[in-house]
Amino acid sequence: MLLTTYASNYVEGVDKAFMLILGISFFFLISLTIVMIYFIYRYNQKRNPKATQIKGSTTLEIIWTVIPTILVLLMFHFGWMGFKTMKDKAPEGSFKVKAIARMWSFAFEYENGKVTDKLYVPKDKPVEVELIAQDVIHSFYVPAFRIKEDMVPGQEKYSWFIAGEEGSFDLFCAEYCGLRHSYMITTVEVMEQDKFFEWYGDTAKVSPFMEVDDLMAGQEVLRKNACLSCHSMDGSRLVGPTFKGLYGNKRVVITNGEEREIIADDDYIRRSVWDSDVDLVKGYNKGLMMNYKELVSEKELEDIVSYLKSLNEE
Repeated sequence: MLLTTYASNYVEGVDKAFMLILGISFFFLISLTIVMIYFIYRYNQKRNPKATQIKGSTTLEIIWTVIPTILVLLMFHFGWMGFKTMKDKAPEGSFKVKAIARMWSFAFEYENGKVTDKLYVPKDKPVEVELIAQDVIHSFYVPAFRIKEDMVPGQEKYSWFIAGEEGSFDLFCAEYCGLRHSYMITTVEVMEQDKFFEWYGDTAKVSPFMEVDDLMAGQEVLRKNACLSCHSMDGSRLVGPTFKGLYGNKRVVITNGEEREIIADDDYIRRSVWDSDVDLVKGYNKGLMMNYKELVSEKELEDIVSYLKSLNEE
């Protein structure tokens, strides 16, 4: 017997509702078009030169009232059954992850302290995702899973699913959230349970496929905190200043409303990460960068400084 698998436990219900509504729509589109063409032919002026009065039909009125009502209720039933499952509480023992959205990237925080920029989940196990927006409204959207849930600052929001297929699936923000909204894309990586929990228990791996030593630690800190969404490493201008040629060079900044020139040293980088508006680089807008004091530790700051120094050596 051929068994059909789905990317998530919602796919079958959502697709059934979609195909039912699509099928009914096509049926009436084709049927009404045929009837319209027939009427144009049958009742044109040549064949029906004098208008004929047609009396009302109670039977016909009942038919075209009852049948559409049944069809609407049928569509509602299938749509509601798929929607209700999404809004049920996650099963007991679900694997828990925090999805943190900010302009303009996602970060995923696990209960053991791991933080990644892709969502890694085990196959065939319920996963409960706490949805956290740190700045504006975002949206957690995985098309292959048929999941879309808004992420609203200050509101407790959750989503859950069971991934049924191993592989990589696109994850978007589906709510316009600013200038680089279209860059806010990552993936859900679904793995067999033994492989996933092997990675989950290994704190030396930032992903199932890469050791920490394979990456420069500072670059990893920048990546997981979405810094590279707003700051380039090749000199191009984005929402924020480029990292290329930053360390040890002069910067013109606005401090307490006054313009001054400073050297981008360790202290400057620390201030910029923990509170970017203290020394705002001239030509950039105030308030675009969030405060990372609670998110980036002193050790991670040292890693960032080391990485920025290395960019000057390339």
